Amino acid sequence: MMTVYKEFTFDAAHFLPNVPEGHKCRSLHGHTYQVKIYVKGPLDDRAGWVIDFTDIKAVCKPVIDRLDHALLNELPGLKNPTAENVANWIWLQIKDQMPGLQRIELKETPTSGVIYEGD
Repeated sequence: MMTVYKEFTFDAAHFLPNVPEGHKCRSLHGHTYQVKIYVKGPLDDRAGWVIDFTDIKAVCKPVIDRLDHALLNELPGLKNPTAENVANWIWLQIKDQMPGLQRIELKETPTSGVIYEGD
């Protein structure tokens, strides 16, 4: 088995309504997010890969496009758009179309992020 990944970037704004008053993340602000989609599977001897990167992009790009330059709080299911909830939201959007989906790594900043490995 091997694991391959494809990386995407998007810019979005959000605010966290459930943090205490005075917390800086309660105010509207934005991030440049980095997302890595990991797919695990056997190496196809004929093709020489686990999955074509183009196939990962075909499934994920429309989802990333919905996030790019959006106010994440306005997307259905993202009323509290923490990094954890955004990763879970992406997973739910792609899991049925992405056999072998293993994990999603979402970086909210260069030094902070989350790894989500499904339910």
